Amino acid sequence: MELSQRARLRAGDQDALGELFDAHAQAVYGYALRTLGDWAAAEDVVSLTFLEAWRLRERLEPGDESLRPWVFGIATNVLRNTARAARRHRAAMARLPEREAAPDFADELVTRLDDGAQLAAVRRALASLRRTEREVFRLCVWMGLDYASAAEALGIPVGTVRSRLSRARTRLKSLTEAELANRRESREGGDRRELAVATGQVGGGGLKAARSMQGDIR
Repeated sequence: MELSQRARLRAGDQDALGELFDAHAQAVYGYALRTLGDWAAAEDVVSLTFLEAWRLRERLEPGDESLRPWVFGIATNVLRNTARAARRHRAAMARLPEREAAPDFADELVTRLDDGAQLAAVRRALASLRRTEREVFRLCVWMGLDYASAAEALGIPVGTVRSRLSRARTRLKSLTEAELANRRESREGGDRRELAVATGQVGGGGLKAARSMQGDIR
């Protein structure tokens, strides 16, 4: 009888790992990219996820179920470790003498995905949620895992997935709407200031001073 992919992977079949990669690497990449907003970091997460899958292959329980929840469980742990490493790096950098800031292209990257402004707002709003709520939201909403698969990936009961997702949806909606509203107000305020300058409606006697200067030049 032909062995299942799970059994072949448990037995150390490298072809089974290749098949696992082909089946899930793109989805893991999308998960990491939306979470981190960085192409290079997302690629690193994919590599680490499948290296970990190979290292942990003997812990796979026998069966013929889909390996997708298992893979996303590993990817979630890799993302947790990546976040911790990033925090340690930021803390270390904060202790160094201040240098001229280098441009950060993370926001530029995010704006290239889907609806740029909305996705950027969602990512910032997500950062305000609890880590446990963020993980459930990303797996169920972004990656399309059902409750049972997300529960398996995270090692929690299905009921916990449901309650966390419900809280995450409610909080994320209000936070994102507030973020977008603030963004619109900021943009409209900038437009009004530009219009005031263009029409000479500037405070502090700016228009009068400009006209006086023109008279002096003449």
